Amino acid sequence: MNHPLPSAATRTDLATHEFLTFALGEEEYGVEILKVQEIRGYDAVTRLPDAPDYIKGVINLRGIIVPVIDMRLKFRLARAEYNALTVMIVLNVADRVVGMVVDSVSDVVQLGREQIRDVPELGATIDRQFLTGIGTLDERMLILIDIEKLMTDADMGLVAKAA
Repeated sequence: MNHPLPSAATRTDLATHEFLTFALGEEEYGVEILKVQEIRGYDAVTRLPDAPDYIKGVINLRGIIVPVIDMRLKFRLARAEYNALTVMIVLNVADRVVGMVVDSVSDVVQLGREQIRDVPELGATIDRQFLTGIGTLDERMLILIDIEKLMTDADMGLVAKAA
């Protein structure tokens, strides 16, 4: 099911959305839980020649060749050390399985429409077109990623454009 999050202007009819939260450096991010297939520890990958640095390589996941993206490198953050806490979130986007390496996974949160704000106009590290909003939960701020749009972006070269 392809149900991208609507913009803030059309968000008024939504009840709640569930997001898997994960950390990259000091920031906390959220990705729509419906896109998540599984969460697993980081495995060694097979590096592909001439791939951009943020594409770590591929893994064989139960017979499916899955490209693996290092989100720290994709978002131009400091290079991370891979350790026992490093996690791979396996996603289903545009009928393709993709792995996303993050520092850690936190929890699943529900956000109502009143808890999701527009992304402010700032010189952000991440291209704003890949963000659906900022989620607020008590004292936490979550950067909500439009993972479908990010993974199907032509620059990624991973998935054919979603219809």
